[in-house]
Amino acid sequence: MAAHAACHDRIYRYFRRRAENASTAEDLCAEVFRIAWEKSGQGEELSAMFLFGVAQNVLRNHLRSAARSANLMLQLQLERTEQARDADGSVQEALARLKPDEREVLLLTYWDGFSSTELSDLLNTTATAIRMRLHRARKALGRLLQTEHEPEEYQR
Repeated sequence: MAAHAACHDRIYRYFRRRAENASTAEDLCAEVFRIAWEKSGQGEELSAMFLFGVAQNVLRNHLRSAARSANLMLQLQLERTEQARDADGSVQEALARLKPDEREVLLLTYWDGFSSTELSDLLNTTATAIRMRLHRARKALGRLLQTEHEPEEYQR
């Protein structure tokens, strides 16, 4: 396609000035030429002005999508913050008092939903070792929570 050879660098520079990084600019540029390729299948030669019109639309769509994504991330962060405030403070305190390895395996399992097999790949160990770590971490967390909830007369 002649339009690609004639306008690719100009379209890329257009996106590079407006996109957050080079990778995004490349993706947006490729999208413009994908759309142009679909249009040129109808036998018409595409002008630079047509390509820049498509580029403007692609950029607008990208910016709308990025704004929606940023808004969603903000809402998720606010939801997490509210959940953390509402959650039982003793559980958070007990988690903070665990050894880092114990805390990590608990959070990756229960917060992030990884299986022992997935964790073994992630942490470069065996699934059996992960299950043992998880067992020990649960016991340690249970002990910490139990001592926090016992009346002072039983803690001696």
